[in-house]
Amino acid sequence: MSFDEWVLALHVLSAFAYVGGIVLFWILIVAVRSIDTPHETIRMEPIVKVGNVVVGVGAVGTIVLGIWLAFSLDSYAVWDGWIIAAIVLWAVSGAFGQRTGAAYMRGMTKAKELDAAGQGGPNSELLALNRTTNGVVLHLLTSLAVLLLLLDMIFKPGAP
Repeated sequence: MSFDEWVLALHVLSAFAYVGGIVLFWILIVAVRSIDTPHETIRMEPIVKVGNVVVGVGAVGTIVLGIWLAFSLDSYAVWDGWIIAAIVLWAVSGAFGQRTGAAYMRGMTKAKELDAAGQGGPNSELLALNRTTNGVVLHLLTSLAVLLLLLDMIFKPGAP
């Protein structure tokens, strides 16, 4: 295998990691919707950290290796329309993803405050924060941007 073939394989592996992290966050979103206690909310934190790492590695791997391939392969150029679209969709998905994380961290912050105050029982405010509609919409937009990014990368509209 050539070096570029290895880079392509790692680029695709990074995309799998990125999508896998997005799916993991959907699972967490569904799971946290019924949680109203600080302890149960805080128990999600290690899984959130894994998801953050997977999404981060996947996002950085896809953009860095993708741009490398655009420069390295003669058949593609960074200014090709589908590559520009991919870069824009990558940035949009990252921006929505960060806002999604901020929306759900409000619940985690509240859970830690309640836990520190010794209030371990059910809390309606915590439940409302864990059920954030804003967070669901933002993650839906993140997922849509990633789906469009994948379709762009698979079908390469306008590529020779």
